[in-house]
Amino acid sequence: MLPTKYSQLGRRNDGLLAFVENFVKDHFLPTMFVDYRKCVQQAISSPAAFRPRAHLVTAYTPSIEKGRPVLQGLLAIDFLTKEVLGWAQAMPKFANDLVKYVQTFLERTYERCRTSYMEAVLEKQSYMLIGRHDVEKLMRIDSSSAYLPNPLGELNTENNLPDAETIEVESELSDLLLNLRPIKQENLIHDDNKLILLASLSDSLEYVADSIERLGQATQRAPNQVVNGKVNPTHTDNTKNLASFAQEYRKLAIDCLKVLRIEMQMETIFHLQGMTNREYLDDQDAEEPDDFIISLTAQITQRDEKMAPFVSNAKRNYIFGGICGIAANAFLKALADMKSINLFGVQQICRDSIALEQALSAIPSISSEVVQQRLDRVRTYYELLNMPFEALLAFVTEHKHLFTVIEYGNLLKVQVPGREIPPDAQYRVSEILPL
Repeated sequence: MLPTKYSQLGRRNDGLLAFVENFVKDHFLPTMFVDYRKCVQQAISSPAAFRPRAHLVTAYTPSIEKGRPVLQGLLAIDFLTKEVLGWAQAMPKFANDLVKYVQTFLERTYERCRTSYMEAVLEKQSYMLIGRHDVEKLMRIDSSSAYLPNPLGELNTENNLPDAETIEVESELSDLLLNLRPIKQENLIHDDNKLILLASLSDSLEYVADSIERLGQATQRAPNQVVNGKVNPTHTDNTKNLASFAQEYRKLAIDCLKVLRIEMQMETIFHLQGMTNREYLDDQDAEEPDDFIISLTAQITQRDEKMAPFVSNAKRNYIFGGICGIAANAFLKALADMKSINLFGVQQICRDSIALEQALSAIPSISSEVVQQRLDRVRTYYELLNMPFEALLAFVTEHKHLFTVIEYGNLLKVQVPGREIPPDAQYRVSEILPL
């Protein structure tokens, strides 16, 4: 597929530089450009170009030599980019023409990647949400964004327990997403192949972005780029444009990850909205989690295993790390929709939360400590329903900030068989809590 005759010529650069300059500009470069254009077209139009590679290993590797599964189309484009920019360094007088040409096929490749991305996300709720200003702003300041590449392509993977500000941002975004209920199945990306494509596309785009940046820096340092004692400004502009292409590639890579994160949060809401149709007045203690929890945990496990070869642990944390917070919030808000719940109902919700905790803790990249902390809070909340009112009042006095005024209020509104709530219960609780 690659123009090997130029690769062979590249080994005889000294002879090539002796060619007459008109000859190179009028004959050699135009012919070379035509050949490379054909190679670019083949690289991005082949049916296999944007098909995630079947992988024998189950874990991600950052090295191409060890099998990093970069999409074939982008791997070929990276090879072509390196080859043409190699010519730019070998023929400094024609470097600007060669760099411009690289920019044209990087642009065509970007458009092809964008098309592939849109085919996966078109008309899906997660894609529309990341384009909303309010959602985009919250996602940007959320501490989980530390797992996304910064402009230098580096990751900050410190895994600290969430502080108050982090929880506040997460809660605001969670409320925004929960207010979209009911979530309809057709608005979600249920095709796992599309999700794997987004994961693979993201990693492949970032691989090429890193490569473009390195090549741009090397080209900028190339010799003989001085005109009248100054660095050739056109050449400098062209290498800056290469850096801007790297940023565009990386931005699309990040959009893929954002869609995957929101998608997993929306899937979580989709399954947990089954709580609103569930009667929590069981006459015996069930041994299994609810069906919608079994379905959700199976989906989380399956998708994590399928994406594992295509994205690093830090990015898997980003994709799946939003599930716990939104699930915990959904559990707490579900009580507001319940008219009554008994002891077995409380036990069932605790069992559901334990099943979800086990599924999330099994994902290697996610902090099991954070997951346990969030879902322990859910179990504490529902177990308060088993307390007599005076004991509940004492708990509220000692833990004023553990739950909100509304959340404490919902504990009093729901009917619990055998529990007596005095008429002035809401007033007595509100007197304890800060405004």
